[in-house]
Parts: sequence; C-alpha cells; structure tokens
Amino acid sequence: MVFDGRHDDRETSGDAFRTTLHSLRVWDGPLPDFDPDAAPAEPLPLFHQWFVGAAAAGQPEPHTMSLATVDAEGRPDVRTLMLHDADGRGWHFASHATSAKGRQLAGRPDAALGFYWPAVARQIRIRGRVTACGPEESRADLAVRSRGALAAALTGRQSEVLDGLDELRRASEAAWERAGAEPEAPAPTWTRYVLDATEVEFFQGDAARRHVRLHYRREPGGLWTRTLLWP
Repeated sequence: MVFDGRHDDRETSGDAFRTTLHSLRVWDGPLPDFDPDAAPAEPLPLFHQWFVGAAAAGQPEPHTMSLATVDAEGRPDVRTLMLHDADGRGWHFASHATSAKGRQLAGRPDAALGFYWPAVARQIRIRGRVTACGPEESRADLAVRSRGALAAALTGRQSEVLDGLDELRRASEAAWERAGAEPEAPAPTWTRYVLDATEVEFFQGDAARRHVRLHYRREPGGLWTRTLLWP
C-alpha cells in the first residue's frame, strides 16, 4: 500500500479541528437577566431593547442576521446579510431581485430570520412572509448607504457563475468609479424587502442550561399571544 501523505494531512487537520471544537466554551462571563413576565405584549419593542443591549455589550455587528428561504424544489437555503430596519411593517433587508434569495422569495415568500448575539447569550428567531418594496423605496434604501454599497449593487450579477477573480476585479473597479461619479446611479434590480412576522422567539442563554425561551405568535385578529417553551 502506497501513502502519499494526504491521508495523514487529513487526519492531522481533523484532529486539530476536534481538539479545537471540544475546547471551546460558551457564556463564561456574567449574562443578563430576562424576566418573560415583564416582556411587552408585542415582540417589536423587545427586539429593539435586545438589539440596543447587544450593541452596548460590545457584540460585533449585531445587525447581521441569517435569512432562510426555500427554493423551487423545496430545498432550504440560508445566508447572512444585514438588517436595514425593524418597524411596524416588519424586518427590512435588501438584495438584488435577480439573486438566488430574490428568486426564491419571488417563488415562495415565506422565510425566517435568525439573530445570534453571543456577547449576551441571546438569539432571536423570526418567521413570516416577505414582501418586495416598490422601486422608489428600493432606490431610497440604496441612496442612504455608503459608496461601497452602491458599488456592490452596481456590480450586480449576484449568484451568477463567475469565470474568475479578474473578471470580478474589473467589474468592481468600474462600479466603484461610477458610484463616485454618479452617487444616485440606478441599480434596477436592487430591492428592499420586508418580512412581516407571524412568529418571534426570544432565547436567553443560561450558564446552568436553564435557558429562557419566550415565543410570540400573531393570531388572525392581529393580537400576539406569548408562550414559554422548554429549552
């Protein structure tokens, strides 16, 4: 039997991975309290409170979140993107309508969001239906963002096959130049989306693993019911 060394490399890599994985600890420091009985009647004010608290606790990029969608074959998909707002309409984000997530949302608008803030051992799960905003609101979404965000939107072709990094570099350089010369340049496929939540769960981690889970569900009449869940 001939060995070329690659098997040994894989073993070493796997051993290092497992050693590192099993050495990690979570929530070693003091954690915030959460009294679900004092929670507001609707989830949005609590989301605002937890978001501000996570940022104040030093959580990097608390506005990043996971978006889960389903494709035409019913296969789940997930990616990380940024929250643009959270108001009475729902949770806002943006992307190209021609991207994979844009096409999936057009076909099946039910989706889920996930926030995880390890600095405070908190996560929030949100489910609901996503609506695409109109061209005017989508343009306004891009107008208030940075030159880099506009350049990325102008680069376009998100989720399409890329022949090589040189092609990306050329397209990006042209987009950056245009974004500087035309700060209001249109990006026709850029779309703002809003997820109208029907379920929101707030999870507070506990070092003793007595995690607190508060689940909100919106009833047909529009009122929210609150339920505690076993961790």
